[in-house]
Amino acid sequence: MGHSENPLVKIDPVKLTADLIRCNSVTPNEGGALILLENILSNNGFKCTRIIRNNITNLFARWGKAENGLTFCFNGHTDVVPTGDLKWWSSDPFSAKKKNGYIFGRGATDMKSGVAAFVAAAIDYCHANNPNGSVALAITGDEEGKATDGTLAIMDWMKKNNEHVNHCLVGEPTSKLLLGDTIKIGRRGSLTIKFTAVGRQGHTA
Repeated sequence: MGHSENPLVKIDPVKLTADLIRCNSVTPNEGGALILLENILSNNGFKCTRIIRNNITNLFARWGKAENGLTFCFNGHTDVVPTGDLKWWSSDPFSAKKKNGYIFGRGATDMKSGVAAFVAAAIDYCHANNPNGSVALAITGDEEGKATDGTLAIMDWMKKNNEHVNHCLVGEPTSKLLLGDTIKIGRRGSLTIKFTAVGRQGHTA
């Protein structure tokens, strides 16, 4: 697919982050986040496919044709963990409140900001360079839950439809001192534990 017939509108990743945070997409609810991304990507020349399995919605989008060259893929998720007790929040977790240069809300770091950044970057790059190859985005709605019908469903669909990627960048946040100061190859592994904790909610990582 070539350029969209509509003139390119620059995507503001900060605004898109806020728009995504306002989508109540607690796993397994899609909450409108993937619909928002599908509309933006479709209007900017990406061919989008919704992949739905066991009521979990995922999105695969591609610019260009894979047979013309290499395919670079961005991978991420728009689902978030539950809010926990709202009394611990200083503002509505789905309001995307801005304060002192930060956006506050469920998914602001993990990882709606990452998704917004690579969506904006992919659109900007493809329109500016019209690459001889393909740029793809694989965005799941099932990363924070059981994760059986998210990325696995996308990969099953890709295999069935002869879709492939050569390189994949996962936008999951990681850091040493400052957020985003580190790029890691592969994964650190995984550990599944079930326990009951009493107190203030925190991320298992």
